[in-house]
Amino acid sequence: MSRTAVILLAAGNSRRMQGTVADKVLAPLGGRPVFAHSAAAFSASGIADCYVVVYRDQHQMMELSAYAPTPSILVRGGRERQDSVMQALAVLPGDTAHVFIHDCARPLVRPEQLVALHKIVRREHAVVLAHRVTDTIKAHRGEGHLRTLDRACLWAMETPQVFARDLIVRAYAHVAKRGLCVTDDAAAVERLGHPVALLENPYPNPKLTTPADFDWIEFLLGKPTA
Repeated sequence: MSRTAVILLAAGNSRRMQGTVADKVLAPLGGRPVFAHSAAAFSASGIADCYVVVYRDQHQMMELSAYAPTPSILVRGGRERQDSVMQALAVLPGDTAHVFIHDCARPLVRPEQLVALHKIVRREHAVVLAHRVTDTIKAHRGEGHLRTLDRACLWAMETPQVFARDLIVRAYAHVAKRGLCVTDDAAAVERLGHPVALLENPYPNPKLTTPADFDWIEFLLGKPTA
């Protein structure tokens, strides 16, 4: 029987937190660590058979293990995000068919979205959670030369991003072989020319990046939803 695995990325160095918190995924949010919100959403969804938690150092590993869903494999992260993903992919059980990859700095992901993504990946083999861009976006060509991009075609990527296991393993092998740098998992799959489906997210799912984000996400966490 094929299984679904979840990679929970928590090994980031929180540089853009400007020293306000030592580790943003362990910082308190709504009465529990940021990491715990993502872990709870995945547990509630029931979509996963196993988890790989990617940690930064021994201290963080001990803290994360108290909130990690079961069963979990804990793996030390690499220098860059893509290194951490590749190390997590390497320890997946052999019968894993599909893989969720989630940045735990996005604590507002919802169980119903995870269930929807799980259904889509079985049909499309690659799907990402995303939202439409509503701002006017311009490309800067230098020396004041701007070009307005068609925002009807622009989407902001979120996580989780979900893939057939064989596809994402092949995509990252391609990235590693050619020494490429990618900022999300879909970019690795795009390099193979494989299409990636989009699931539009009607709810806020911001990434905790700067100190100001804490107040915003705390507000969203406490906001009633219909």
